[in-house]
Amino acid sequence: MGSIRIAACATGMLLASSAAWSGQAPAAPLGSPPPPDTVPRVEFAFEARVTLAPAVVLGETPLGHRQYIPITGGTVAGPKFEGEVIPGGWDFQLRYAGGCGTLTADYFWRAADGTVIHILNESFSCGLPGPGGERSFFRPRFEAPKGPHEWLNRGTFVALLELEPRSAAPPGGAAAPMAIRIRFFQVK
Repeated sequence: MGSIRIAACATGMLLASSAAWSGQAPAAPLGSPPPPDTVPRVEFAFEARVTLAPAVVLGETPLGHRQYIPITGGTVAGPKFEGEVIPGGWDFQLRYAGGCGTLTADYFWRAADGTVIHILNESFSCGLPGPGGERSFFRPRFEAPKGPHEWLNRGTFVALLELEPRSAAPPGGAAAPMAIRIRFFQVK
């Protein structure tokens, strides 16, 4: 144990003296706010409007209230990506007894150039999204083939979900499908 402490102490002294020799300022104390120019920022990349079928409710399980919602289609638009949501994905939801829950949406997009891209959105939140409720943030991950959209694989993203209000059915017509809007921001 003594040799580990000696090595750790020697490493600390070496790092401190090398910073002094190189003219660098000593490191800030642990837990200090970082310099403003090193703080990550986000940049709006695109937005998806995803249409949904009615929920399929499994009900109460040993883990909580389970349901899934089929994804029926949609559109993606923005400064960094244009395309459509391919019908056939799923939005898996599990609500725990305490009111918190998880959401995992697994589906595909087709870019304007025809490239198919896999997307997996994951979230953990407490409370309901919408006015007066908690905002729902997601951690999206993309899987794009090599080519013009592979930048999605390397990017770090955060997304914000919002429920889209349903419009009333016109006389003699069908109501608009239930939809959500997801705004995707790239961390820079």
